[in-house]
Amino acid sequence: MDVEEVDPISGRKTTGHEWNGIKELDTPVPRGVLLFLVVTHVFALLWWVLLPTWPLGTTYTKGLLGIDERNVVEEKLAAAAAARAVWEKRIDTLSYEQIRADEGLMATVRSTGHQVFGDNCAVCHGVDGKGRSNYPDLTDDDWLWGGGPEDIEQTLRVGINTRHIESRVAQMPSFGRDQMLERNQVRDVAAYVYSLTNPEYSTPENIGRIEAGREVFLTTCAACHGEDARGSREVGAPNLTDAYWIYGGTMQSIIESVHGGRQGHMPTWDERLTPAEIKILALYVNSLGVEKP
Repeated sequence: MDVEEVDPISGRKTTGHEWNGIKELDTPVPRGVLLFLVVTHVFALLWWVLLPTWPLGTTYTKGLLGIDERNVVEEKLAAAAAARAVWEKRIDTLSYEQIRADEGLMATVRSTGHQVFGDNCAVCHGVDGKGRSNYPDLTDDDWLWGGGPEDIEQTLRVGINTRHIESRVAQMPSFGRDQMLERNQVRDVAAYVYSLTNPEYSTPENIGRIEAGREVFLTTCAACHGEDARGSREVGAPNLTDAYWIYGGTMQSIIESVHGGRQGHMPTWDERLTPAEIKILALYVNSLGVEKP
């Protein structure tokens, strides 16, 4: 029989294994570890028995407790939908004035509107609604078609330059590209428009071009933008005197707009969003322009 060897330092027996002069001690597994292993195995066995666990072809073991997480989620969704239906019905039936007078309902509108806006509008207008290049800022209270909730609802419902039968339609012609204006006329009218928001540009050396541009503006652009250049919400023509620009207010940007024209596009949301969601979104967008932080 092999003689058991005892480590002289620890006093424990060795297993007889040796690596490069290092002998392995026959140390038992700590009781805490054994207890942990026993508890986890018992817990696993109980879990298998009590809850849905084992796949059985086209089905699975249901468990003694009969718990189904899918049913739990469906019940929570149904409860949330029922709760949502209560205030959605109120929004559907109340006027905008009545909704805005109800602070509790407006809190719901802001919260829900922020989510709907983030899911559908933020990709173009930004999460904060401040827009970006070629997409309008919705927080500056400067509107092409009107910023009241009713106006915004109409724009959301039918879109701009869409196939919807009631779509808002607006297009700025390409005066230079289509040769409706000569090259010098394009530059003259751009100089006039630029001077409306940059009075320092009206110097003696530029005044001749600005005056010539005004004549072009009155005969070519005033039909939409008005003789005072303040625009028209009836046709979606922007105000050119307030320094709010979608495509840029630099001289070069204005020349490009006059030469090549502009035609914005906004989708119609009446098939994607419910009437209540459109109404909520109209109120939320309206609040971006009138409720400053």
